[in-house]
Amino acid sequence: MRPQFQSLLVLLLALGAVWGFLALASEVAEGDTSAWDERLLLSLREPGDPADPIGGGVVEEALRDVTALGGATWLIFLAAAATGALALAGQGRSSLLLLGAVAGGQVLSHLAKGVFDRPRPALVSHEAYVQTASFPSGHSMMAAVTYLTLAVMLSRATRRRALKAYFFALAVTLTLAVGVSRVYLGVHWPTDVLAGWMIGAAWAMICALTADLLARRGAVEPERDEGPGAAAPPGASRGA
Repeated sequence: MRPQFQSLLVLLLALGAVWGFLALASEVAEGDTSAWDERLLLSLREPGDPADPIGGGVVEEALRDVTALGGATWLIFLAAAATGALALAGQGRSSLLLLGAVAGGQVLSHLAKGVFDRPRPALVSHEAYVQTASFPSGHSMMAAVTYLTLAVMLSRATRRRALKAYFFALAVTLTLAVGVSRVYLGVHWPTDVLAGWMIGAAWAMICALTADLLARRGAVEPERDEGPGAAAPPGASRGA
């Protein structure tokens, strides 16, 4: 795929995610999603007992562990560790871009919560501590921002397409798991999580486009593309 076409596709996807977020926010503000939110939230609780999540204590404890993967403490540590690793690998400017992307996403999350100020679900018990507004889900949004942006930065540093795909598959899996855990634990409406995924993915894609633009201008280390001879290690024989 040509770089120009790829960048255009990413831009269109980012704009689509922003449009989807705004459309969903409008539906939430008008109360049009309430019935769907309540039905899905209750489907994750034992029938007749909104205080008891399905699956028992083992599942509940496992999803508390999963939800921690979208918490501020872990994501700040991960971003700092990845920033240091990129810097030590000679990707100093990329490391700063990663740090800026995560910090910018955190600011965007707080601003969005302040604007919409949606109350947390009162329909079921909360199985995790919460203190901020509900829409959009900060855990879901920051998981998308951090894991997808980290996948972008790591994929730029390798030529292997299979490894690039692995980075993105892992990032998407973690992002989805964190969002599902927030609904299961009763601390978010499903639409909070969906909104967090959309705006978080949009921000990550904007950061990816920024990385490509800065790389073309020499301000960030260029991406290592897989060329015709990339599969062969340096010094390997090309003939019989």
